[in-house]
Amino acid sequence: MGRELEIKTPVRRIVSLVPSQTEFLYHLGLDAEVVGITKFCVHPKEWFRNKTRVGGTKNAKYSRVAELKPDLIIGNKEENDQTNIDELKDLAPIWMSDIKTLKDAFDMMIELGKIVGKEEQAKIMVEQIQGEFDRLALQPKKSALYFIWKDPWMLAGTDTFISDMLQKCGFKNRASGSRYPLLDEVNVEIDVILLSSEPYPFKQQDLNEMQLKFPNAKVLLVDGEMFSWYGSRLLKAPDYFQQLLTSIG
Repeated sequence: MGRELEIKTPVRRIVSLVPSQTEFLYHLGLDAEVVGITKFCVHPKEWFRNKTRVGGTKNAKYSRVAELKPDLIIGNKEENDQTNIDELKDLAPIWMSDIKTLKDAFDMMIELGKIVGKEEQAKIMVEQIQGEFDRLALQPKKSALYFIWKDPWMLAGTDTFISDMLQKCGFKNRASGSRYPLLDEVNVEIDVILLSSEPYPFKQQDLNEMQLKFPNAKVLLVDGEMFSWYGSRLLKAPDYFQQLLTSIG
């Protein structure tokens, strides 16, 4: 956001506008402190059922956030809309993350851990995640495309967190150019096609259609949370990636 931020500690009332960071706060043990989440913050389930939902990631409701009287709002540059963030900034300090790589995710976790008084727990989690990624048994690089949308068919480009996750799995992302290029911008041979479960919920019929477009590629439906959630969901990602790599062969 290009501004200095002063946060008074200890933080007692947090509104989180990012699903993956919401789940991270849960794993830091901040149940009472998190008073508001978005309608997309589906993990953990008990928070989704019981916490106050302030709207979506792009359109958090000013009045609903104001009622919660937060002393900290947590957002993300890509997930949230800047106009919405500017509207909310007079209610409480807003801490924004900007994440394109696994290292960025680790930096976010440690910095946010400091802010909420859970730095040691955050550091332990980061070390555990890094250790799991280090144990991934990578195979020779295969070219890959990772689809996030249909009509039009849209890909995760190279300047994204998803692309960094693909690289950590040993894939070479062939969707270059813009951050989210369209399929018609790709004209190279592809080994693996990954159809994500979010934000577009690809199904078997989409897999069948894509297999016709790329008859020589291995086409798979994949869990989008494992590739795009950059908080404590990363604890589960390496095992998932290893199973994925094994299935591809």
